[in-house]
Amino acid sequence: MLKLSDERILITGGAGFLGSYVLEQLKKKGNSEIFVPRSKEYDLVEKEDIIRMLKDATPTVIIHLAAVVGGIGANMQNPGSFFYKNLMMGVQLMEQARLAKIKKFVALGTICAYPKFAPIPFKEEDIWNGYPEETNAPYGLAKKMMLVQSQAYRQQYGFNSIFLLPVNLYGPRDNFDPDNSHVIPAMIRKFHEAKINNKKEVILWGDGTPTREFLYAEDCAEAIILATEKYDESKPVNIGSGEEIGIAKLAALVSDEVGYKGKITWDKGKPNGQPRRKLDVSKAEKYFGFRAKTKFKDGLRKTVEWYLKNVK
Repeated sequence: MLKLSDERILITGGAGFLGSYVLEQLKKKGNSEIFVPRSKEYDLVEKEDIIRMLKDATPTVIIHLAAVVGGIGANMQNPGSFFYKNLMMGVQLMEQARLAKIKKFVALGTICAYPKFAPIPFKEEDIWNGYPEETNAPYGLAKKMMLVQSQAYRQQYGFNSIFLLPVNLYGPRDNFDPDNSHVIPAMIRKFHEAKINNKKEVILWGDGTPTREFLYAEDCAEAIILATEKYDESKPVNIGSGEEIGIAKLAALVSDEVGYKGKITWDKGKPNGQPRRKLDVSKAEKYFGFRAKTKFKDGLRKTVEWYLKNVK
C-alpha cells in the first residue's frame, strides 16, 4: 500500500471541479507536498511544457485529472479539438512520466469510452466490444488510449499506471456554464433562470428516455485516492454509484429542488446521447474497498444549495 503522505503528488486538473475534492482529501491525509499546475503556466498539450512541469514539480506520483470536456453540445461542436487535446495530454504525460521514473501514474478515463450499446450494467470486460456513442466518441476514444498505453507500458517497461472509469459526476463547484456544462448543472441553471424570469416552459434536449448514472464528486475523489493507495494493475476499473435514473425523472427532481413550477418540454429534434448508462461497480469495492456513500437526492440538494448561494 502506498502511503500518500510520504509522496510528492502532482495533480493535473487539480484546480478544477473534481481536482478540488482530491486536493482537499489529500490534505486531510497529511500530504503537504502537492503540486497543482495551472494551464496558463503549463500547456499540457505541449511536450516541452510537460517536461518543464515535471522538472519543477519533481513528483513521485501523478494523478491525471485534466481534460477538455463538456456536454453533448460541446462534444458535437468540438470533436476534433476534444480528440486532439485529450489524446496529446494523456499520451505525452504518461510517456514523460515513464522517462522520469514516476513511481505511480493514475489515469482517469470516462464512461464515454464504453460502446454505445454495451450490456447493462457496463462491465469493464465489455469496453472494447463496440464503438462509443457518436456524439462523444472522439473524446471517449482519446481518453481510452491511456488504457492501451497503460497496459502496453506495464508489459514492456514495468511502469506502474492504473486506469479508472468514472461515471458522470456532479456536486458543488461544478461547471454551470450554459455552453459546456453537463446535464445536472445545465438543468439546475435552466430551471433556476426560468423560475426567476417567470418562464412558463423549459425546453430540454432529446425525449427524456435515456438513463444516466451519477456520482457525487466528493465520493469520486475518495475512490481515486483509495485506488492510488491500494490498486496496482492496469485492468480498468469502473467508478460509480451503481444507480440508474431516467433523464425525465432527473428533470422532475431538479425542477422540484429548484422550485420551478412550469412546464418541461422535450426537443426531440436534438440528440439523446447514449441510450443507457449504468456501471457494474463491484471491482472497485473488491480491489480497493470503494463504495459510494452519498445518496443521489442528498447530493442533488447540496449541489442546488451551492449554486443558489454562488450564482452571479
